[in-house]
Amino acid sequence: MASLPVDLEDLIVCSKCDLLHRKATLSVAARAKCARCGTVLLVSRPRAIGQVLALALTAAVLMTVVVFTPFLQLQSGQFVSRASVFDTVMTFSEGIMLPLSFAVAVSIVVLPLTRLLALIYAFLPLFFGRSALPYAKVSFALAERLRPWAMAEIFMVGVAVALVKLSSLATLSVGPAFWSFAAIVLVVALKDTLMCRYSLWSLLDRAGA
Repeated sequence: MASLPVDLEDLIVCSKCDLLHRKATLSVAARAKCARCGTVLLVSRPRAIGQVLALALTAAVLMTVVVFTPFLQLQSGQFVSRASVFDTVMTFSEGIMLPLSFAVAVSIVVLPLTRLLALIYAFLPLFFGRSALPYAKVSFALAERLRPWAMAEIFMVGVAVALVKLSSLATLSVGPAFWSFAAIVLVVALKDTLMCRYSLWSLLDRAGA
């Protein structure tokens, strides 16, 4: 028996188990899950693009606060030391520690900021009803590829461990950069939760990217 022709545009592949599904029309706030493993395939959020852009812009602004304002202050007797993320990176910028300095800068500043700017570049014109910019799909693909390598939350875990270990040796206080970095972790997590990647790819297709 001959199989019916299937339009590939109507198929969705589960990112976890590779099971094929037919695309369904969802009501507002509804979710479509994989029939085999339960992975969320589609989420209907008509205003998600505006929310994602707002959160990405917020995180990008907070990143500038993180880089140049004090992150931690250490006081022991008369000795007081303040350090920003930029100061921390530059501390290891000479000699054999240079690769470590480069890795820290890339993983906690460059990659997260690049990912945020790539999302803004890809979807900001679409939010205002304009055509997609050149290489918008490439920009969104870059943002997705960088997701596992943007390690802001790992850095916060390391800072928390350091605070516990140093608390008995000196008086520690956190600066505005610390709270900004904590806010970035929460904002990026919320942004990734709101993103329906299939819907965003479809939006780029319709915008002629």
